[in-house]
Amino acid sequence: MAEQLEVKELDQVVVRFSGDSGDGMQLAGSIFSTVSASVGNGISTFPDYPADIRAPQGSLTGVSGFQVHIGEGRVYTPGDLCDVLVAMNAAALKTQYRYAKPQATIIIDTDSFGPNDLKKAEFQTDDYLAEMNIDPDRVVACPITKMVKNCLADSGLDNKAVLKCRNMFALGLVCWLFNRDLNLVANFLREKFAKKPAIAENNIKVVQAGYDYGHNVHASVPATYRIESKDKVPGRYMDITGNKATAYGLIAAAEKAGLKLYLGSYPITPATDILHELSKHKSCGVITVQCEDEISGCASAVGAAFAGALAATSTSGPGICLKSEAINLAVIDELPLVVIDVQRGGPSTGLPTKSEQTDLLQALYGRNGESPMPVIAATSPTNCFEAVYMAAKIALEHLTPVILLTDAFVANGSAAWKLPKMEELPEIHPHYVTEEQKYKYTPYVRDEKSGVRYWAIPGQEGYTHILGGLEKDGKTGAISTNPENHHDMVIQRYAKIANIPVPDLEVEGDVDDAELLIVGFGSTYGHLYSAMEELQKKGHKVALAQFQYINPLPKNTAKVLKRYKKVVVAEQNLGQFRAYLRIRVNGFVPEKFNQVKGQPFVVSELVTAFEKIINDNK
Repeated sequence: MAEQLEVKELDQVVVRFSGDSGDGMQLAGSIFSTVSASVGNGISTFPDYPADIRAPQGSLTGVSGFQVHIGEGRVYTPGDLCDVLVAMNAAALKTQYRYAKPQATIIIDTDSFGPNDLKKAEFQTDDYLAEMNIDPDRVVACPITKMVKNCLADSGLDNKAVLKCRNMFALGLVCWLFNRDLNLVANFLREKFAKKPAIAENNIKVVQAGYDYGHNVHASVPATYRIESKDKVPGRYMDITGNKATAYGLIAAAEKAGLKLYLGSYPITPATDILHELSKHKSCGVITVQCEDEISGCASAVGAAFAGALAATSTSGPGICLKSEAINLAVIDELPLVVIDVQRGGPSTGLPTKSEQTDLLQALYGRNGESPMPVIAATSPTNCFEAVYMAAKIALEHLTPVILLTDAFVANGSAAWKLPKMEELPEIHPHYVTEEQKYKYTPYVRDEKSGVRYWAIPGQEGYTHILGGLEKDGKTGAISTNPENHHDMVIQRYAKIANIPVPDLEVEGDVDDAELLIVGFGSTYGHLYSAMEELQKKGHKVALAQFQYINPLPKNTAKVLKRYKKVVVAEQNLGQFRAYLRIRVNGFVPEKFNQVKGQPFVVSELVTAFEKIINDNK
């Protein structure tokens, strides 16, 4: 009987799964994060996969990673460095070890470290651990491939199918290390492979084998670990990605508004999952159309908005370029449209699987003419639900297209999400025509208080009208080239957007006496919040203001930003948000922190940079 190991309590841990693109690291990582979320742990994940459709097996460029940060309470980032690194081949160890802490436990498949594997990974010697200065005592060297083949010898699976199960052995070993309940893993696999029960049972068998290997051999570790959950609010939870949360937010908004949901889209990394998810929900009245290109995807959504649906289109930065003309048609027609931009590394094709915040100025100004639009930025995977819901609410109540900025980091990352109740969500009241306007309706007569025109749906008797790309007379709705009318219409469209009520900007941390205010927008929230906490531990007074509403800005923006002597704007571009704030806030000249690496911020780098600003100021 194996000796019983000590079980140590941890408040948080970071695990990184890595291997070849075909090794199933994304699946193994997502199962581990889902199981962790289901027992009440806070989680934050970061899938980091290559842009190659299929890089050569065992190559350095083909390594795929999945990092998950698990905590007893709320977790804000996927973590800078991992405590456990799973490296399924030599290339994974070579490229991913830089993401491991010096004391990290390394799990490797020794069957994938042969001479040919080492050559592909560009190792110079057979002693790869010494070459990388890795202490062998920290390495769990396991013949995973051989053991999986033995485990499934009687399964009837061919060799290729057997090798696809290697990731489940690694998952089982990690589940043993962190005392995870394998029943939860089994339930996940049976649900995922519901139509292929034999595949599910073979994978469950391999997970158990990995768990048993750790339990029986103790895998060279001094202890196993447990991460308890604390302060969990009662409710139903799930591990959700940002793209799935975005899809659910659109469904909820359509339900709340009593409308059909229409998505016109074209596949593009990293936004395609929104289209895939919504296509599963026809029973909720969702209509999805995979169009022939980005232009038709947006143009069809404009048509759906004209016809009375909650219309949306999803894409990434290159698609926004192509959609800009159709978006502008929605601007001048003043139709409700939700445009989702899942930002990625650019320009051009750039880094299609990596993350940046480089589309901000395109979202604000990337159209011809004076074409103001609300812009909202999601701050986390779970916040994507709320952000897109509010984007839909603004679009329907103020008859305008709205851009929601997410990015590859929050779209593909996941977190534990408490499912909301429909009755708790804000009401949505589309700005429809009134009975008094019947037979007298013209499309650009506005509500005197909000400046919003009234929405008439085609087919309503007594509300016949024409919309189009040519400027219209504000009173009659007829085509007009009158210069005074055009000026008035431009001002009215601008004022309508500027007067949309949005929540005040909130400040967290040392609100009253901060020596430095950190400012960011959108998906950098978790990293900036964590950096603030680390600086506070060092004795500094620091506050954070994270923007979600970018156009219009919160009414208290200038008051907040001018309250602090020193402010730094941190963003994953070369200073677009900082420049925008300087335009909108007179006399505001903040410090800056900019990185455009295609990767999330590293908290330790933020702390070093911000501390230097604080000390220089002193």
